[in-house]
Amino acid sequence: MIQTSHSADRLGRFHAAETARFLADHPRCVALHAQAQRHFLFGVPLHWMADAPSPVPLYVDEARGARLFDIDGHELIDFCLGDTGAMFGHSPAPIARTLAALGGDGATTMLPSTVALEVADLLERRFGLPMWQFTASASDANRFVLRWARAITGRKHIVVFNGCYHGTVDDVFVDRAPDGSTHTRPSLLGQVHDLTAFTRVIEFNDVDGLRAALQAGDVACVLTEPVLTNIGMVLPAPGFLEAVRALTLEHGALLVIDETHTLSCGPGGYCRAQGLLPDVLVLGKPIAGGTPGAAYGFTAEIGARMQAVKSAAPPGHSGIGTTLSAGLLTLRLIRTMLGEVMTDAAYAQMFAIAKRLSDGLEDVIARHALPWTVTRIGARCEVQFSPQRPRNGSEARAAFDEALEPALQLALLNRGVLLTPFHNMLLASPAHNEADVQTLLAAFDDALRALERA
Repeated sequence: MIQTSHSADRLGRFHAAETARFLADHPRCVALHAQAQRHFLFGVPLHWMADAPSPVPLYVDEARGARLFDIDGHELIDFCLGDTGAMFGHSPAPIARTLAALGGDGATTMLPSTVALEVADLLERRFGLPMWQFTASASDANRFVLRWARAITGRKHIVVFNGCYHGTVDDVFVDRAPDGSTHTRPSLLGQVHDLTAFTRVIEFNDVDGLRAALQAGDVACVLTEPVLTNIGMVLPAPGFLEAVRALTLEHGALLVIDETHTLSCGPGGYCRAQGLLPDVLVLGKPIAGGTPGAAYGFTAEIGARMQAVKSAAPPGHSGIGTTLSAGLLTLRLIRTMLGEVMTDAAYAQMFAIAKRLSDGLEDVIARHALPWTVTRIGARCEVQFSPQRPRNGSEARAAFDEALEPALQLALLNRGVLLTPFHNMLLASPAHNEADVQTLLAAFDDALRALERA
C-alpha cells in the first residue's frame, strides 16, 4: 500500500518513469516544444500552459465533444474541458451550426443589436436578474464590477475569501497569513501598489470574521464564489451564504457572486439552485461556447445607481468596458448556449456522470487505503489529499502535495485521461459517457498501483 507519508524516493522513481513514458510516446510534441522556444515565453503562447504536468506541453490541434487529439496521434478523454471554458463539450453541434450559419454576418460593431436583447431576456429568465452588461472575460467582468461597487457606494474597501480566484484582477491577489494578516501573493508579477490597503481577506465559512470585516461600514462589496474552486474545492457550511447575504445587507455592502466555475451546479448556477439573491452576478468561461465572452447581471436598483453615478461623472473613459465586448458573433454564441446547449437534460447527464465519477474515485481510494477525500458539487468533483473535506482556503491549501499531484496527473495523462492541471479537478460534460467514467477509474487505479510498485 502507499503510505500516508509518501516516500520521496518512491515518488521520484514513479514520476521519472512516467516522464520517460510520456517523452517516448510524444516525439512530435517534444520537437515542436523545442521549436516554440524562439517565439513564446516558456515555449507556449500563454505561459499558464507551461504549468501542465507533462515534461513538455501536449500539442492539441483538434478537440471534439469530450475528446482531445494530440499531434502524436493519441486520443484523450478530457475531464479538464479547457478549465471550464468547454464545460458542455468541445464544439457542441448547435455552436458549430451557429458559427457556420452566422459567421459571415459580422463579428463586432460596437453598436447594440437585437440579439443583445434576446440574450438579456434569456439571462433574466435563467438567473433572475433584469439588467446585464457584457465583457470579453470573467476577469474583465469582476474588474469592472469592483469599479462600479466602489463608485456607487463611495467606499474603497472590498472583502474576499482566502484562496479565492476571480481571474486576473489585481485587488484579489491577496492571501491571509496564519496570524490573520493580509499580504499580496508573492507570485503576482509587476505589482507596485499595496493591495492590502483596500482588500480584506477572511476565511471562507467564517461568519464572525466577515462580521468584523464589515463592521466599520467602509466595504463596497464582498466578492466570492458560492463554492471555492481554485484552491481546491471548499463547500459552504450550512447557512454560511445566507449569513453572508444578511450581513452585506445589514452593513450596506454589495454581494457579488462569481459563478464562472459554479455554472456547473445547474441551469441557473448555484445561486438559482439554492435561492441565493446577490446584488451582482458574474458569468464567464462556458457561456460563449468556448470563445471569449462573459457577462455580469444586477438588480434594477443597482442599475439605477450605476446610471446615476455615471451620469454625474465628467465626460471621458469610465475605465469600464472594452471595444470587443458585446460583439454580434459572441452574443449569438451566448444565445445558442443558453437556448440549445445549457439545457435541463444536459445538466441531468452531467450530474449523473459526475456522481458516478466521485463514487468510483471514493471506491478506488478506499481499496488503496488512502487518507484522501472526494468533494463534489453538481458536475464538478475533485480528489483532495486529506481525510476530511477542507472547510476554508487554508485547509485546502494544506492538503496540496506539490510532488504527488503532478506525478499522478502525468500518470493519468499517459493512460489517456486529462484532468485540470492546476489541481485534481474533474468536470463532467454532456459529451461524457459511462465508458469514459470506467476508463478514468481504471487509469486512476492503475496509476496508484504503479506508484505502489515504484
